[in-house]
Amino acid sequence: MAAQSQYAELARQLSGVGAVKRSLARILPAECPGGSAAVLTLLERHGEMRMSRLSELLAVDMSVTSRHVAHAAQRGWIERSADPADKRSRILRLTPAGQDLLDELARRTTEIFARTLDDWTDDDVGQLNALLARLRSSFGESRDRRQDIPYTRTPMRQETPVRHHT
Repeated sequence: MAAQSQYAELARQLSGVGAVKRSLARILPAECPGGSAAVLTLLERHGEMRMSRLSELLAVDMSVTSRHVAHAAQRGWIERSADPADKRSRILRLTPAGQDLLDELARRTTEIFARTLDDWTDDDVGQLNALLARLRSSFGESRDRRQDIPYTRTPMRQETPVRHHT
């Protein structure tokens, strides 16, 4: 197990990843916000699925998922059809237009990484990929063990203010 100071540094480094994500978000076309891109990416990765499964994968509320899906469907990037097993549910599928958009986003993303990391070796990039995949996997596994995580969505302890009587 790594030292506590290493975990503290990891937390600092990961907070800096927000700047990287914001830079990557700038390459998205104006009509494709991050939520829509996430919907398309998950449909490409996992195939057709119900809205409830998509909401679970996005780790957001159904109302948020519904807004993202409506946005993508209005632009023809996904289609919604009745679920043969349950007519009340919808099955979401990526359309060819959605795949074209994902292909363009992948091209842009690859281009920005190639430009920004041009002084990195293939080994450097490969090592970062492997470590990030391992980190995601560890957190994915911990999602199944949430009862083991003591601070899941609990408020921080508040110190009682000291009052001085004069």
